[in-house]
Amino acid sequence: MGVANVVVVMAAVVGLAFMPAGNRPHTMAKDIAMVETTPAPPAVTPVGLPPGVVSTPEFARQVHANEAGLVPVLMYHRILAKPVASIDRTPAQLRRELETLADQGYVPITAREFAIGDIRVPAGRFPVVLTFDDGHPSQFALDASGNPVPGTAVAVIQEVAARHPDFRPVATFWITREPFGLVDAESQKTAVRWLVDHGYEVANHTWSHPDLRAIKRKRVREQIVRLERLLKHLGVPSSRTLALPYGSLPRNKKDARVGSWDGTRYDFAGVFLAGAEPSLSPYAKKFDRGAIQRIQSNGKKGECREWCSQHWLEWLHKHPGERYVSDGDPDRISIPGKLRGNIVAKRGLQVIAY
Repeated sequence: MGVANVVVVMAAVVGLAFMPAGNRPHTMAKDIAMVETTPAPPAVTPVGLPPGVVSTPEFARQVHANEAGLVPVLMYHRILAKPVASIDRTPAQLRRELETLADQGYVPITAREFAIGDIRVPAGRFPVVLTFDDGHPSQFALDASGNPVPGTAVAVIQEVAARHPDFRPVATFWITREPFGLVDAESQKTAVRWLVDHGYEVANHTWSHPDLRAIKRKRVREQIVRLERLLKHLGVPSSRTLALPYGSLPRNKKDARVGSWDGTRYDFAGVFLAGAEPSLSPYAKKFDRGAIQRIQSNGKKGECREWCSQHWLEWLHKHPGERYVSDGDPDRISIPGKLRGNIVAKRGLQVIAY
C-alpha cells in the first residue's frame, strides 16, 4: 500500500512540474480577512438519494450485500482536451470512465458521505467516490447563462447522469486559495455555491498546496485553517474532508486530521491520500480515516498497469465478492456471515450477518 502511494505521488509531482506556470500551486500570501463569528451556513440536503428500504438477512442475501467490501475512490486532476501531464484526462476519457461506472452499477457519493459512513446507495449497487484535486478551471466553470461550461468535469458528470438516472451527479472538489482559477470573492462565491446547491462537496486541499511533510507543524495547521476560513467566507459548509497535496502526510500524521491555528480548529472525518488502490469500507476495523486510499484515473500503461482506475475497475468487476455492495438500508450494515469479524458497527448502526 505504501509503495503504491509513493508511485502515484511521484507521478503527480512529475506531472505538476510540467504545468504552465499559471496553473502551478501558489506561494503563501495573506489570506482574506474574515470575521470568526460569521454564522455557519445551513446544512445541504443531499441530491439524488434513493428511497430507503429495511434490510433483513433474507433481503441482504438476495441482493448479495457486502458492506465490508472495497470502494473505489477515484482521483482526477485537470480535464483537458490536450493533456499536458500524465495525470491529466480528456473530457472524452472522463465521459467513458463515468459511462463504464454507470453501466456496471456504480452510484457516486461524496467523500464526506463515505468518510462518515453515510452511504445511501440502492440495494445491490456499488458506491464510487469521484474526487477532483486543485480546483482547476477545467473542472468547473459557469457560462453566461449560469450553466456548467461544456467539456468541464461538472458538465460531463451532469451529462452522464442525465443519461443514467440512477447515477447521482455528485463529486468532491478539493480546492486551494483560488478555486477554479477565480480571483475575486464574488466569482468564487457564485461558483462554490452552485456546486454546493447541486449536491457537490467543496472541501479542503490546503491554502497553497505545499508538501505537508516538508514544512513545520505550525505551517501545516496554518495551511489547513486558512483554507477553512476561505470556505467559510464563501458560504460553504464546514469541511469534513481533506485531500493531502501530493498525497503527503505531515511528519506528525495527526496534524492532518485534527488541530488548530490562530483560534480556529479543524477536525476532519477523513483525510485522503493520492493512491493507489481501492479503499476499505468505512465500517472495516482496519479502515484508517487519517489515510484513505484513492485510485488515480488512468489507463493500463506504465506504472498504471497495476495502480490506476482501468486496472482496478476491471479487477473489481472480475472479483465481485471483494467490492462493497449496498443493502439499500442506511441504518444497517449487511455482510456475509464469514466477514462479521472484519467490521465494527459505527454510528450505532445495526449489523446484519447472513
